Amino acid sequence: MNWYEDDDFWSDFAETMFSERRRADVEVLVGGSSLLRFPAGSRVLDLCCGPGLYLVPLARAGSAVTGVDLSPAMLKRADAACDAAGVDVRLVRGDMLTYVEPETYDVVLNLFTSFGYFDDPRDNECVLRNAHDSLVPGGRLLVDVMGKEVLAGWIGRPQVVDLDGGAYVLQRDTVLDSWTRLRTDWTLVRDGEARAASITSFLYSAAELSALFEAAGFTDVRCYGDFDGGPYDNHSKRLIVTGTRPELSAS
Repeated sequence: MNWYEDDDFWSDFAETMFSERRRADVEVLVGGSSLLRFPAGSRVLDLCCGPGLYLVPLARAGSAVTGVDLSPAMLKRADAACDAAGVDVRLVRGDMLTYVEPETYDVVLNLFTSFGYFDDPRDNECVLRNAHDSLVPGGRLLVDVMGKEVLAGWIGRPQVVDLDGGAYVLQRDTVLDSWTRLRTDWTLVRDGEARAASITSFLYSAAELSALFEAAGFTDVRCYGDFDGGPYDNHSKRLIVTGTRPELSAS
């Protein structure tokens, strides 16, 4: 089993990755980000939607939102979040490696470093091609990752994340294969018991991810350093890459 197929992992570490504080931060982010502001009625696909942090504010903003995720546990949480917020969102269990709905969406989003999961780089490239084919001509893809340049500025000693009830998570990051891949080791300590897990993913620089976008057929490829639309530079917090599926040429 690949790490991302382990539903127990997502359940055990959900409080660390998708805390209520992060959910509140995402609400503010979607409300204020020009990169996440779409015309009313836009058909938006949140690919690897997790527990729905982005689904609710996007739907409230007037988009017709579909959330796709491989994890039944995450989709159950997403469904509960949407019900609690009173928003109508379509949820689909699907694998980003194979999920395609031809010419269906105006926007495809892949957020919170949910890209680069597959060990074979050709599979990650396939995800971009799937997104390209799921977009209508003129539609846009946005991918949000921890860029290689950003990571190099802060990676170092292990980090400790405190959770409710005295539990905590120890996180240790290790760069692999000459800055090609990253392994993150998690240790959850709760009620005197420890649960360990590791996740691996590819690392991308702005130039590398932009080149993958272009190889998948996207044009007008742009890089940003945060959701405020600022440049990708030495002050950046994230690497956000956007690209457009070209309009059909007139015959």
